[in-house]
Amino acid sequence: MNVPVLPDYGHRSLAEVLPAILSALGVPGGPPALAFEPVRAAALLLVDGLGTELLREHAADAPFLASLPDSGPLTVGFPSSTSISLTSLGTGLPPGAHGMVGISFRADGGELLDTLRWTSQGADGAIDMRELLPPEQVQAAPTALERAAAAGVAVTVVSKQEFGGSGLTRAALRGGDFRGTYALGDLAAEIIAGLTGAGRRLCYGYHADLDLLGHLHGPGTLAWRLQLSEVDRLVALIAEHLPSDAALVVTGDHGMVAVDRIFDADTDPVLQEGVLLLGGDARSRHVYVRPGALEDVLATWRSVLGDDAWVVPGDQAVAEGWFGQVVPQLRGRIGDVVAAARGTAAVTRSVAEPVISRLPGQHGSLSVEEQLVPLLVARAS
Repeated sequence: MNVPVLPDYGHRSLAEVLPAILSALGVPGGPPALAFEPVRAAALLLVDGLGTELLREHAADAPFLASLPDSGPLTVGFPSSTSISLTSLGTGLPPGAHGMVGISFRADGGELLDTLRWTSQGADGAIDMRELLPPEQVQAAPTALERAAAAGVAVTVVSKQEFGGSGLTRAALRGGDFRGTYALGDLAAEIIAGLTGAGRRLCYGYHADLDLLGHLHGPGTLAWRLQLSEVDRLVALIAEHLPSDAALVVTGDHGMVAVDRIFDADTDPVLQEGVLLLGGDARSRHVYVRPGALEDVLATWRSVLGDDAWVVPGDQAVAEGWFGQVVPQLRGRIGDVVAAARGTAAVTRSVAEPVISRLPGQHGSLSVEEQLVPLLVARAS
């Protein structure tokens, strides 16, 4: 595709999902952009890496998912990566308003913050930044889960045990009773438990392994397809055990592409000229430049990447709505130059990001494959 797929913030993006579910639960608020039928209890299952295009292409591996009514596709936002999408989902806001604008970005104190691990890179390795940069301050907007709990809804967050108390969980999904899981069985059981009982209930569940195998083996490979079949069975199991007055909503945080055109910013001295910090991920880079170097860095990155990326000044990306409405005090988190990869290209960092740089599956940009995710709804039969 020759033009980027710009996120449809305020209409059909991940940010509209939880406000619509809260409305269906009877939580007061403005009219939602999306609409769900009223329910007593609702679960939202986020399948990391579940893109619309991949699901369509491999529908035979996921017959139950393919059979569900799809209110999508939705756009996920930019960058189309996990920490950004989860925060948009959790807050009901676009990235420019919640401030989580990249897998890594320049935080308000000038450090490059890794939002997946909530660390900064120092001379002795990764530094835990949860005290120096408290997640509740970096992402200060109230979450939809907090809003639901304040309205008397019993809220549960079901995710991997290791994510309890993590910086990303605290930033994006605070406000619920956290239930840690270890495998598909207890993920399904905890979601079902979160919906069972008296009163209004909201359960958020997270499944990570489809994305993991997409990164490791590539989207659409046999390993990825077999994992998709496991996800299909997971959703079917939860749907089979839904209370009669509950609903299950399934979506993804991004799709994925296989990459084979690699630009290594850590070994190419040309891409380092005039660059102070380099954030983002392999398909979406924030380039923070040294004083007076903006025009030179912009020209260099455009020359080196050519047709393999949309390379624009940060101000242009903001004006064109890549991040949605940007809160002025958060503008400094967005790169002076923003690069969104096209086709099968990636801008890796083999020294700073050695593991992810070697992987064949990547995401983060503005392609249809990365931007579009389904919005599937199951109800008790």
